[in-house]
Amino acid sequence: MKNLLRNVSVLALAGVAAASAYAADYESYEAFAESDGFALFTVNNLWLLISAALVFTMHLGFSTLEVGLTQQKNTVNILFKNVFILSAGVLTYAFWGFNAMYPGFADDSAGIFAMGSWFGADNGDLSLMTDNYAAYTWWTDFIFQAMFAATAATIVSGAVAERIKLTSFMIFAVILVGFAYPLAGSWKWGGGWLDAMGFYDFAGSSIVHAFGGFAALACVLILGPRKGKYTKDGKIKPILGHSMPLATIGVFLLFLGWFGFNGGSVLSADPLLVSYVFVTTALAACAGAIASMATSAIVLKKPDLSMALNGILAGLVGITAGADSVGVFSSIIIGAVAGVLVVFAILFFDKIKVDDPVGAISVHGICGMWGTIAVGIFGDFSVMTQIIGTLTYAIFAFVFSIIVFGAIKAVMGVRVSEEEEFEGLDIGEHGQEAYPDFSITSR
Repeated sequence: MKNLLRNVSVLALAGVAAASAYAADYESYEAFAESDGFALFTVNNLWLLISAALVFTMHLGFSTLEVGLTQQKNTVNILFKNVFILSAGVLTYAFWGFNAMYPGFADDSAGIFAMGSWFGADNGDLSLMTDNYAAYTWWTDFIFQAMFAATAATIVSGAVAERIKLTSFMIFAVILVGFAYPLAGSWKWGGGWLDAMGFYDFAGSSIVHAFGGFAALACVLILGPRKGKYTKDGKIKPILGHSMPLATIGVFLLFLGWFGFNGGSVLSADPLLVSYVFVTTALAACAGAIASMATSAIVLKKPDLSMALNGILAGLVGITAGADSVGVFSSIIIGAVAGVLVVFAILFFDKIKVDDPVGAISVHGICGMWGTIAVGIFGDFSVMTQIIGTLTYAIFAFVFSIIVFGAIKAVMGVRVSEEEEFEGLDIGEHGQEAYPDFSITSR
């Protein structure tokens, strides 16, 4: 199976190289469009654009999941943050992050923080239709990667929900997506030092998910738990989310979007490899769900829906690093282990009073690290190199966030007042309610 996957990857890359070579042989787009290589180029480009659209739907999934697992009085605030993250993230990535993560347009200093953006590029330039490594346009490359970039801040949003100042979060999100994520991403995907070391992360178990998870951990430690979450005698008082249907819808949207997240990361429309990635992704997610269901039923004495939902996400995060390079049965094991890990991680963080309303630190941070290491266990990669790589992303994100978020706290504060937290951030930060015609009833 490993040899088959390796051969498939080689064939896919050969197809990409062929299409790129065709583009380089022509002086204009019109001439290239009439060539034999244009059909392959078009199919690859279209699949990457469809994948970008699927990843875009994940932002709706993150929004509804976060809303569902938190209190009704903070719904507007959470939705506003997610709208801002996507909008500001794409713009910041355009002005700075994309070229910093993938140096080459302004200079050829791979792995070094590039200066400036690609704005001012000529749309008719064939070098923007296809770079040396890809059979799709520059613009397709940008929009696909931009959808990834905003995810890191979305992970943080869920972990710090219900008590963070809106302006403080917005500033932190821009800095994280605009500067920290591209710099760290360039170490592998931009051809930097981790790539040279042989570190492998297919679609971002560490580069995206562990990075976001440990950035979230740093912010939560500085921010502190929600009021009333932990009693004076050390007991945990659950703060229930207001809509499990919304949370469930969110997870299924994320599941759907992940087919673009992982399937698009093939970076071509190679039929064998894309279909294989779809299968390993789905198997890991379902194994994560079943494992978390069983684990929560044993440990908590009742089957817990929120744990089952996080089990799906844990399996998806876990397989993301090696969806193209591990065996089918291995993908099930990776997802199942992630499903067990996420239950114990959520309970552990709750026990040490790290208040994460949606379990983002456990799902993305812990399971992201597991998935990255699993590539070394089940694939043809060094376990030690994988450990070094995932620790690098976790430590960098944590330290960066401690420094930046700590500085924001010192300058302008990061937490709303106790009164505002009690009343709800919808009224305090936005002056509006998500459900103005709803009333609370009891039986």
